[in-house]
Amino acid sequence: MGWNLAELVQRHTVPGAQVAVLANGEIEEHAAGVLSLRTRIETTTDSVFQIGSITKIWTSTLAQKLVNEGVLDLDCPIHHYLPNLELVEGITARHLLTHTSGIDGNHFTETGMDDSAVARFVATLTPADQLFPPGAMFSYSNTGFAVLGRLIEVLRDKPFHDVLREELVTPLGLQTVSTNAYEAILHRAAVGHEQTDGVLNPVKTWALAYSNSPGGAQLAMSAHDLLTFIRLHFTDFAELREPQVPVPPNVSAPHWGLGWMLYGDGVVGHTGTTIGQKAFLRVVPEKQVAVAVLTNGLGGAPLAHEVMTHTLRDLVGVETPPRLTPPPDPEPVEDWMHGTYRGTKGNYTISEEDGSAFLTYTSRDIHDRAEIVRFDEASIITKEPDFGTHYVLTFVGRDETGRAKFLHNSNALPRIA
Repeated sequence: MGWNLAELVQRHTVPGAQVAVLANGEIEEHAAGVLSLRTRIETTTDSVFQIGSITKIWTSTLAQKLVNEGVLDLDCPIHHYLPNLELVEGITARHLLTHTSGIDGNHFTETGMDDSAVARFVATLTPADQLFPPGAMFSYSNTGFAVLGRLIEVLRDKPFHDVLREELVTPLGLQTVSTNAYEAILHRAAVGHEQTDGVLNPVKTWALAYSNSPGGAQLAMSAHDLLTFIRLHFTDFAELREPQVPVPPNVSAPHWGLGWMLYGDGVVGHTGTTIGQKAFLRVVPEKQVAVAVLTNGLGGAPLAHEVMTHTLRDLVGVETPPRLTPPPDPEPVEDWMHGTYRGTKGNYTISEEDGSAFLTYTSRDIHDRAEIVRFDEASIITKEPDFGTHYVLTFVGRDETGRAKFLHNSNALPRIA
């Protein structure tokens, strides 16, 4: 395949990783490294990693099954199905699937881990969580997928995790799929890692809030089981991969389908990030080829890029776009870009100091700052990589004074100062 996983985990400072490649009807599996730097337990091909937002493909599949049965109309306002929902009128399931609902994207409110967790979370949402009218623009929304999960619960009259098991996990015979930490601990479970004081350490919290399960907060499995699920999409659910909306240039895929990221050249997929774990999926349905990379460290993105580059080139002749880097002679960050933009849990400020521009993120317990340069006429990029990754953010819209309305980091963040 042109890569050695054991060498890649060492080079990219990733404690452990799994790779599975589906081609010619067979799944080839690889594993390297350890599940935790504390326990030093070896990563094996039957270990379970969190797949993060790749879960959205599972949730989208459940939604499409309802459409196929005539139970759900993607373009019917969701208030028809959820009459007590406190969000603004006019949101549809299509808006939720394409991240165009306008719902503020990253609420991770803890509402317990029982069968009513998703329902209680959705009940906390109000019109104040609406950033812009439905359909106005793309803004990635984990919260929107929690609403979609609640819609599935109501239409099936069962908790989301029960629907997931009964309609996908059990029929496909998936042995490692875990819908929460209690199930994951029955397997060799990977622990995420984050950097503190310059040292990579296991995280202290295994997963995000259970209430966001439909968007990717809990689901864990082996790379093998992930690709076994993906086989479904070689023959069914093609409508989910039809282009729906274009997305800003800071997002790694130029178009979005119904749940799927559409990369071009026949490649679709998704990525997932949880607490110290990163997951990557690329699929070429017409060739019946898929690649999954699951990692438990911050260097997962460059590791996965190497695997995808070599594997997709060798199997289907597709070139993976290079990772984004700053231009050699960037234009200056302009005044209309400066300001403070509101995120769900913290604010982003763009300012200038001694002739250099900086992006500062401030929340209740985090204060991070990175130097930035211009990436293109409407985007900025971090000057130095963070574990091999430069981050691009795009400005969307102008107000009456000519200043940017939104800073887009896959979520649209409104200007507040």
